[in-house]
Amino acid sequence: MTKRKRRNHSPSFKAKVAMAAIRGDRTLAELAQQYDIHPNQIQEWKKRVVSEAEQLFENGSHGAEDADQNIKALHEKIGELTMDRDFLSKALGRDR
Repeated sequence: MTKRKRRNHSPSFKAKVAMAAIRGDRTLAELAQQYDIHPNQIQEWKKRVVSEAEQLFENGSHGAEDADQNIKALHEKIGELTMDRDFLSKALGRDR
């Protein structure tokens, strides 16, 4: 019997399989056959999704606010760097 080549699955595939296992409408054996994955691997992905689900809700709605603040700070930095570049280019006699 030849050894199967190691496969790397995408995060979206892992999530899809784990969510199917969480739903529970099929057994692990059925899912393993459908997705051609060992049942232990499906169980491991399922445990990881369940254990890390809490982290999704830890910050509440602060995630969007933090992202907006980060974007605002980055836009300010871009403006500052653009002004510096323009000033230096004029000082060196290089018109843009």
